[in-house]
Amino acid sequence: MSRADNERRDVFDERAIHLGAGFKEQERPHVLETLAALGAHLKRWNPDEVDVEVSVQDRGGKEQRVTLRTTVPGLPPLVAVADDRDLTRALGEAKRELIRQIDHHKSAREPMNSRQLRSETIRHPKQLGESP
Repeated sequence: MSRADNERRDVFDERAIHLGAGFKEQERPHVLETLAALGAHLKRWNPDEVDVEVSVQDRGGKEQRVTLRTTVPGLPPLVAVADDRDLTRALGEAKRELIRQIDHHKSAREPMNSRQLRSETIRHPKQLGESP
């Protein structure tokens, strides 16, 4: 990864990820490091238009719950939740669930899953004046 890519990812993380209830500002570096893989999945959107809020309920308890609430243009609000006694493990599980949701919405918009887009191929291009 080039230095410019690394700086862009850092700027993206700083702008997009917000600490919510249950987290202290001094925990930001650990949270950003744990959620770093989200950058690759969210990079298609402008960082100014992406919001990821990270919160934790019942911190330190048996039922500790991490929640990632995400808004990105063109998708419905996404919410990923994970329960684990270990905070880092819960963050990782929530991150993987959020990535799964993003990938699911992305694949639903690809031509393979869109009858209208799929019907238009190299062998059968849409003719001018033809309705979908």
